[in-house]
Amino acid sequence: MSSTPLALFVGLPNPVLSDDEFAMFRETNPLGLFVGRRNQREPEQTKRLIARFREAVGRDDAPVFTDQEGGRVQHLDAGPWPLFRSFGQFAELARRDFELGKKALRLSSQAMGAMMTELGLSSGCSPVLDLVFETTSAVIGARSFGSDPDVIAALGREVVDGLLETGNMPVMKHIPGHGRATLDSHKERPVVDASRETLIATDFKPFVALKDTAMVAHVVYSAYDRESPASVSPIMHDLIRKDLGYEGVLISDCIFMESLSGSLPERVKHVLDAGFDIALHSHGDIRESEAAAKAARPLTDAALQRIAAGKARLGNLKIDYRAAHAEVEDIFASALAS
Repeated sequence: MSSTPLALFVGLPNPVLSDDEFAMFRETNPLGLFVGRRNQREPEQTKRLIARFREAVGRDDAPVFTDQEGGRVQHLDAGPWPLFRSFGQFAELARRDFELGKKALRLSSQAMGAMMTELGLSSGCSPVLDLVFETTSAVIGARSFGSDPDVIAALGREVVDGLLETGNMPVMKHIPGHGRATLDSHKERPVVDASRETLIATDFKPFVALKDTAMVAHVVYSAYDRESPASVSPIMHDLIRKDLGYEGVLISDCIFMESLSGSLPERVKHVLDAGFDIALHSHGDIRESEAAAKAARPLTDAALQRIAAGKARLGNLKIDYRAAHAEVEDIFASALAS
C-alpha cells in the first residue's frame, strides 16, 4: 500500500464492509469512502462501517462523505434521524424575513453538521450553490436557494459556516454552476450555451463569493470548452483555479453519471488528467472499485496541502442536534402561522 492515498473516493453496495473489500482497500489505499442510503441503517451500524473503512486504509482521519443537503437529498433519512428541510424552503423563509431565514439556516446547518460529526461522517457534500430558472433540470429544483446569485451566496455562507463550526466539511455543488443545464447530468450530457459574460455575472458568482471545497459539474460550458464536461476539462480546471480564484479542494461529481463517456478507469484518468484533485466513485461493487483504484494515482502535494488547509478550518462546536432541529421547526411553524 502506498503511504500517499489515491486521489479517489470509493463507494460500497452494502451496509457492511466485506473481508474482500477490506483487503482491497488496504491494498489500494483510496483517500475516502462515500456512503449513501444503502449503506446507512442506524447510527451504530454507520459508525462501525466508517471505523472499519478507516481501519482498512490505516488512517483514523480518512474522510467519509455522504449526500446530506436536506429536502429530497438526505441520505440520513431513516427513522433514527430527523428530516431536514430543503434549501428552497429556507429561501422562501428568507423572502419573508431575510435575517430570520439566515438564522434558521445557520441553526439547521449546525444541527446537520453535529449529527454527521457524531457519526464520524466528514461531509454531507453541501451546500448547493446552483441557480435555478424555469428551464433548469428538475434534478436541481428545491435544492437551490433561487435565481439571485447574491442571495444564494449569503444563504450559502450560513450553511458553510454552520457546518465548519461543528467540524463538518462543506463541499459546494456544482461548480461552476449547474443551473442553466436543462438536462440531468446523471442521465445525459447537458450543454450550457450562455456567454462568458452571462456566466460570470450570474452562475459563477456564488462560487466566487464562497471559495471552499467544491464538487465539479459534469456540464459542458460551450463558451469555454465545446467538447468536454467541466469535470474532465483542463480548460475549465484553469478557469476555476485562475479566473475564479479557487484554492480549495476540487472533487468531481460521481463518475458513474452518464454525462461522462468512456470506461470507469478512463473516467478516473480524465478527471485527474484535467487537473482536479479527486475523482468521486460514489458507488459500485468491489470489481468496479478495484478498476477505479488501478486507474487512479496518489494525491499530489498540492492536493495534500489543500486538504490539510481545509481540515485546519474545522471547529469543534458541540450541540444537541435534535434540540437544534426542533428549534428550526419552531421557527418555521411561527413564521407560517403569522
